[in-house]
Amino acid sequence: MNPSGPVILTGASGFIGGRLRDALLERGVDVVALRRASSPEPPRGRSAPVDYADPSTLEAVIRAERPSHIFHVAGATKGVSYDDFARANVMPTRSLLEGLQAAEHALERFVLVSSLAAWGPSSPDRPHREEDPAQPVEHYGRSKLEAEEVLVASDVPYTILRPGGVYGPGDVDYFNLFKTAHGGFNVFLGNRARWMSVVFVDDLVDLTLMASTAERAQNQAYFVTDGAPVTWEAFQELVVEAAGRKVRDIDLPGFLVDVAAFGGELVSRLDGKPRLANRQKNTMNKQSAWTAGIDRAQAELGFSPAVSQAEGVPLTMAWYREHGWL
Repeated sequence: MNPSGPVILTGASGFIGGRLRDALLERGVDVVALRRASSPEPPRGRSAPVDYADPSTLEAVIRAERPSHIFHVAGATKGVSYDDFARANVMPTRSLLEGLQAAEHALERFVLVSSLAAWGPSSPDRPHREEDPAQPVEHYGRSKLEAEEVLVASDVPYTILRPGGVYGPGDVDYFNLFKTAHGGFNVFLGNRARWMSVVFVDDLVDLTLMASTAERAQNQAYFVTDGAPVTWEAFQELVVEAAGRKVRDIDLPGFLVDVAAFGGELVSRLDGKPRLANRQKNTMNKQSAWTAGIDRAQAELGFSPAVSQAEGVPLTMAWYREHGWL
């Protein structure tokens, strides 16, 4: 079943949000993408300029559209301080809820795309389950957890999704792995034997749509992965195989990764620009496992990931090549 619409979508200019927007439009759902006034209009669907720091702008859109659903996908994965993450991940969630309250609009469902990082690292022999306690270890995860808490404390019907690493066509976060392999190198940042859970973007989108209208999913949270925890070494082997090139393995010792993280953070403090090389990201990288199971999503929603890593990685590599990224 599709949302009755119209729906409000945040993050439509990003990787996951853009894919979700396209899927909604293809299903005939009327989508209103929220964007900052300085941002261009999206290539597909309608949009409305808002200021997340001013809930009245959100109230105006909600009053005009009377949406059945809000899909809140927007957020930041990079920042210099916790305040940076809070402004990008917590404040917009709170402002959307304040806009809803001011508009006196009864929403069918508020769907928040959170992150496995909100629950913190797992152990290699036991992926996270939803009943486990949240123990984030860095700014991004803490801000995602705080956004969840703001939503749960409201009286708005919600569904929270916590994906692991999301990869697929158009992704920029995992792109460097593909680019490096394409260039003849297979680089490990001290993480060769560490575990992670990933999910192909289309599987995440499918579950997002499925959960948004499922009565069973109201006021529930679900981890979203492909159900097959993998080491970085095994995942990167798939990337190398998809590259179809002879590569040279490079293992960077931990102290060099630490130095790079410190240096990146120092430069960010000087120019105010967030970088992926920082001590917060390094804290994530040092954990032995970031894994989660999908038993609840399977049992309650019938979720069955359609794209395995053996299928998704080559599809992603092909997309990068076809679109001139490589």
